[in-house]
Amino acid sequence: MEQSEFLALSKLSEGSYKAFLYDCDGTLTDNMPAHTATYVEAAQEQGVVFNPAMITELAGWPIARVVEEINRRYGASLVPEEFKVRKAQIYAQCYLDHVKPIDYVVAHLKANAGKVKIGVVSGGDRPAIQRTLQVLGIDHLVEVLVCAGDTEKGKPFADPFLKAATLLGVPASDCLVFEDGIPGVEAAKAAGMHWIRVDQMTFG
Repeated sequence: MEQSEFLALSKLSEGSYKAFLYDCDGTLTDNMPAHTATYVEAAQEQGVVFNPAMITELAGWPIARVVEEINRRYGASLVPEEFKVRKAQIYAQCYLDHVKPIDYVVAHLKANAGKVKIGVVSGGDRPAIQRTLQVLGIDHLVEVLVCAGDTEKGKPFADPFLKAATLLGVPASDCLVFEDGIPGVEAAKAAGMHWIRVDQMTFG
């Protein structure tokens, strides 16, 4: 773990917050390359080739919405629900049990568990996120988990973060969000929450 990054994150998150809400993929775990690879493989199986950079661009979007965007940009006809199932199969078979932590963010969560309420808010599917938290050894510290399908709208809309705040019994203004992508930051802003980009060490 980079101690300097942990200290920087701790400094940015100082305040009278009552809940910390962490994104998972790309924030707690360094698995975005794996997710990109599974999108590419699942699409290629159906003869669809796209620019993988869009997966990073849309980080935090529910899988079905990403597939719809691939269809829109590339004139494809992928079936979102079928694609989601196949992508999950590839990810589970090849990557899920081998995810690695982003050490300073996981250390930050562990250091603050018990001091503030802890939630994880992800655009991923619940089974994969639950397993990821188990592999990282922090599932027992997470009090609320909001995943794809738990709200009508996902990131970049406010709904997932607002649902987590409601479940935790904490006002939105007392929550601090930890994210690694633009959609997640936009969702935090829409929810009226302060946020930190853990990959850039920026605060808003």
